[in-house]
Amino acid sequence: MTKLVTDQERRLEIGRVRRAKTRAKIVAAAFDTFGDESGLYARIEEIAKRAEITRATFYDHFTGMPELREAVTYEVTHDFLTAVTRTVSRLSDPREKAAAAIRFYLDKVPEDARWGWSMINLSANGVIFGAETFRQAELTVVEGIEAGLLTVPCSAIGRDSILGTTIAAISSMLREEHDPEYPVQIVQSILMSLGVSRTDAVEISCRPLPALILSD
Repeated sequence: MTKLVTDQERRLEIGRVRRAKTRAKIVAAAFDTFGDESGLYARIEEIAKRAEITRATFYDHFTGMPELREAVTYEVTHDFLTAVTRTVSRLSDPREKAAAAIRFYLDKVPEDARWGWSMINLSANGVIFGAETFRQAELTVVEGIEAGLLTVPCSAIGRDSILGTTIAAISSMLREEHDPEYPVQIVQSILMSLGVSRTDAVEISCRPLPALILSD
């Protein structure tokens, strides 16, 4: 009886591992697809072909493209957002937190264009930068409003100003040549849209970026 139970557990574990590997292949194939400039128009058939699976196998793991997009967005953004959040949490000024976070995102684009395109394409049909980043941006604005440092009418407007301008800037950086100061200038513009004076926006946006803390 014990051997039977052990064999069943082993088969279940093998099945779980195989399923996890297949899911990871689908997510990786989707990232490759969304990382192309034309990735906005990705279809299930294309992703299945890249993952070397059937359409039926795709549906064994995901209900459709919306669920896949959510999974890929999490995979693409979670570790980076965690590092950015961990780093900016050590800053005391909410305005500087917002400025540093935006610069981290913009500075990543020249380093990894595929990441940039995936952000553009995934955001086009879902929450900009994914639910985690969306939520964190609003929390930073709330902190700034409560501290009396941001005068934007409400946190939702501030959040949309940050995320909307940042995703537009990423798109522009991928398609056009810009001065190296472009990310800093974008940060200045966003801070002023949140009610920060021009003098303070310039000073805050030019502060040296802290080193990104990748782990505790």
